[in-house]
Amino acid sequence: MRGDARTPGPPPGPPARPEDVQLAVRARLYQRRTVVVWGRLDDLVAGDVAAELMTLDALGDEPIELAISSAGGTLDAALALVDVIDLLGVPVHATCLGQLEGPPVAVLAVCARRVAAPHARFRLVEEPVELAGAPGDLESFVRDHRARLGAFARRVAEATGRHRPDEVAADFAAGRFLSAEEAVRYGLVDEVGRPDARLVRLPRAGRAPGFGFRARD
Repeated sequence: MRGDARTPGPPPGPPARPEDVQLAVRARLYQRRTVVVWGRLDDLVAGDVAAELMTLDALGDEPIELAISSAGGTLDAALALVDVIDLLGVPVHATCLGQLEGPPVAVLAVCARRVAAPHARFRLVEEPVELAGAPGDLESFVRDHRARLGAFARRVAEATGRHRPDEVAADFAAGRFLSAEEAVRYGLVDEVGRPDARLVRLPRAGRAPGFGFRARD
């Protein structure tokens, strides 16, 4: 009896590494003028995000979408991104997904349009700082750090439009928590993403498209 004749296909390749999948998804989002800040915001991440923002600014006049979720970061990295966003020639529309804590809060605050997912959480808290060195060096560092904290508080206060810099500084010193609705009242975000927000397909490398939301205009 003659058996089934089947043409063998190519041998399966090695499974994609998570970092390769992440890069592929990030590249697809970038093509849609979407930049992602996910995880701790340090100088390396801030540099990559700044380069993406400036490149997209040069490539077109449409707004840039920024998706952000960060459980902390450095003051210098946050201020660097704030400066980049302030100097761009196109508006940045940001959506907070998950949580936003510490200095990265300012990155969201200075965007032209700011949306929070319904279960997003915010924590206004200062970056922990460790000091070591000669007394003269420490004094200079503390003086510079206080000046940068003051600049940070002034910029967040300006972005919220409802608080004085000393009030913002006090909230960050106290580690204040905010829900998505409280963040609206505070002035950090403009609106909470609604259940009837328009669904959009998100690219996922090698798999069926996933879904996300975009708030209605």
